[in-house]
Amino acid sequence: MSALWTVAEIVAATGGYPEGLSDGPISSISIDSREIAPEALFVAIKGENFDGHDFVGAALANGASAALVSETFHARNGGNNLIVVPDALEGLIALGKAARTRSRAQIIAVTGSAGKTTTKEAIRTALSAAGETHASIKSFNNHWGVPLMLARMPRGAQFGVFEIGMNHPGEITPLVRLVRPHIAVITTVAAAHLQFFDSVADIAAAKAEIFLGLEPGGTAVLNADHANLPILFNHARKAGVGRIVTYGFDESADWRIEHAETVGSVTMARIVHEDEILGLTLQVPGRHMVANAVAALAVAHLSGEGSRVALDALAKFGAPEGRGETTRLGPAEKPLILVDESYNANLASMAAAMEVYRGQKPGGGSKVLVLGDMLELGPQGPALHASLKDKVLATGATRIFLIGPAMASLAAVLRDDAAVSHARTIEEISETILASLAYGDAVMVKGSKGVRLAGLVQAIRDRFS
Repeated sequence: MSALWTVAEIVAATGGYPEGLSDGPISSISIDSREIAPEALFVAIKGENFDGHDFVGAALANGASAALVSETFHARNGGNNLIVVPDALEGLIALGKAARTRSRAQIIAVTGSAGKTTTKEAIRTALSAAGETHASIKSFNNHWGVPLMLARMPRGAQFGVFEIGMNHPGEITPLVRLVRPHIAVITTVAAAHLQFFDSVADIAAAKAEIFLGLEPGGTAVLNADHANLPILFNHARKAGVGRIVTYGFDESADWRIEHAETVGSVTMARIVHEDEILGLTLQVPGRHMVANAVAALAVAHLSGEGSRVALDALAKFGAPEGRGETTRLGPAEKPLILVDESYNANLASMAAAMEVYRGQKPGGGSKVLVLGDMLELGPQGPALHASLKDKVLATGATRIFLIGPAMASLAAVLRDDAAVSHARTIEEISETILASLAYGDAVMVKGSKGVRLAGLVQAIRDRFS
């Protein structure tokens, strides 16, 4: 197997120079000094809360072959096994650009207000059955995550699947021009990051920036089940997108979901595309999961791999960690059922998660709901949180725990109808939640990442497994 890069190739791509370093293979790239594999390149990027240059020594001690560092760092510290560039992040971006230039892979980019990571994983699953597929890990979808994932793309990959995120206007454009996809997918447009936008229509316009990086002759794949689809069509045409394919429950969708039914943790759906009727089975509950999977079917079809291979692969598809993963903890006859939706939250994903949880039955105990703030909603935040009332009550949860300042508005409208506890931070109420749970219960944990509910999920796992 050929190396991911050589030192000489990295030097050429970044315009840097080697310091105390000979040419040789580089097999992986990392920005975390704790996750270093043999023959790794450590890239010392500077983030909001850390500076990778502080960990160069640790990365090299942990086995990295080289570190990509800034000229400022080298001038102050010297050292060997270094590739020196004006700015480490810009060097990583240049390396990502070089990876995209050398690649002959079919490239897919995914964005949207909800469902990005799950759809990316469904596409990865569908395409992996047809050939070597490289995909973004976790939610590495920002100004450093996208170039890092590009830089990691193997030379021989047949497919590349990249997630692109944003919370401000203009953020998608430079990323998608780096990725240069052949297929651009928008999962949905909904009220997310309203703190930085005047309206949901403005969010749609920002998501439509993904069209600006499409390769000539590229295709836009759009979820048809939201009111902002006309805005996306308009921007796609302005960007010169020649082909638009839609999917969803809407009757006009090119890939139409005619029927979806969940039995236990398995969802079955009937999909209509042109004159073909397809049966889709997923190892995860939820109508929104069906939509995510159908996006993958459309992408597989457009990539020339057909839908049958994709259907077989998706039959094994389950929810990614933190995005609906359901685990049965403890004794088989009376488990605690944990639904982990702790990774992120906005109005659309909250609604989808609670619709699924509505059908979840506890194993003889109580039904519990833990919800954290939906962040970055701006002045509309209190009203949007309060608007969740009917969806919360429809889940059938008998105990409800709300975490975060913004959840105070939901707590206020729920108090007369349900047993509600509210705290400003998860630390204030974590032990109370844990003490309230028992084998036989079902609990769903859902909130924005910044509320730190993942720690509660792990604590539940530790206590009940």
